[in-house]
Amino acid sequence: MKLHIIRHGYTAATEKHLYCGKTDLPLSESGTREIRNLKIHGIYPGAEAFITSGMQRAEMTLDLIYGSVPRTALSGFAEYDFGDFEMRSYEELKEIPEYIDWMLDETGEIFCPGGESRLGNSERVMDTFSTLLKNLEKSKPDAALICHGGTIAVIMDNLFGGERNFYEWQPSPGRGYTITFEKDGSHTYQTI
Repeated sequence: MKLHIIRHGYTAATEKHLYCGKTDLPLSESGTREIRNLKIHGIYPGAEAFITSGMQRAEMTLDLIYGSVPRTALSGFAEYDFGDFEMRSYEELKEIPEYIDWMLDETGEIFCPGGESRLGNSERVMDTFSTLLKNLEKSKPDAALICHGGTIAVIMDNLFGGERNFYEWQPSPGRGYTITFEKDGSHTYQTI
């Protein structure tokens, strides 16, 4: 079974380097053009089952890549909840003590004010991922999950931890990974 995990296209927030988690933004014009261009170049693999986080940017990306196909929206794959840091840039936040504490946190236990902790985010995403895999195991279709950069980094770091720094797992908008799950329980990946 193969699972293609693809990051949504560019939004106004990604273009401005803003923390964007729970804000439900659509793709920007350039994000739409980029996804269409990548599709023309044939980078996206086929799939039989389709899953999104339910957010506009993921839904729009799925439509651009695969068309108006039936899909399942799983909110557990939503991006990190940045709370009070939402829609703000590093430059705006870099001297705020709570932001500094959160950035320097090596335990993953510090919450963004009004948001979630890295550990809480990882648990939410991986609980949803585990449930998805159990459901896919029943019929073993190749599936496409369209979600968010932070969500993808959590999944890849949990499955292939130690190969890269956590943040290096976050693909560029419109890109991602194909994970192949073997019958013996092993799994490998390729970059999309």
